[in-house]
Amino acid sequence: MATLHELYQRYAADVYRFSFWISGNATEAEDLTSETFVRAFNGADGLRAETVKAYLFTIARNLFLQRKRHAKRQTAPGAGWGALRDRSPGPEARAQVADEVRVVLRALQELAEPDRAALLLRAKHGLSYEEISRALGMSLSAVKVRVHRARVKLASIHHDLEDSHERDTRSDDRPAPAVFRGRSQ
Repeated sequence: MATLHELYQRYAADVYRFSFWISGNATEAEDLTSETFVRAFNGADGLRAETVKAYLFTIARNLFLQRKRHAKRQTAPGAGWGALRDRSPGPEARAQVADEVRVVLRALQELAEPDRAALLLRAKHGLSYEEISRALGMSLSAVKVRVHRARVKLASIHHDLEDSHERDTRSDDRPAPAVFRGRSQ
């Protein structure tokens, strides 16, 4: 079994990205990532090497859901959205990327959590449908349907958000963000 440091070095960036996309908050993503590795190391007795990434994503998702349930009892819906930072050079590039990220995050938050998790695991992290099925505890066909429906709904939400939010601020010459275009099978 790999040490915590080896697991962290290999998978931390993937777990952080997944956590960021499901939570929409950089600080929460950092907390989820740290807690994911602590829990993985403490409960990794029966862990198989080929399932480590899916196992880590499952822990991160479960932690997110746990926090979301707790926060729902404590705060109003939508609370906790912080400003998004991007390290792209130049103010115009930063503004453009930040605006695109806000649109994508808002659209992702419109999806039901299981659909959002399935889509992100497939499109952003490249997991196979079988790995997603194991990670989310769903049948293979249910995962395929959820990913497809999430892509369709996300594209529809994106179109609606683009129309309402950026009618006067963006030309339509720029392509849609990659997450809306789907992924070749």
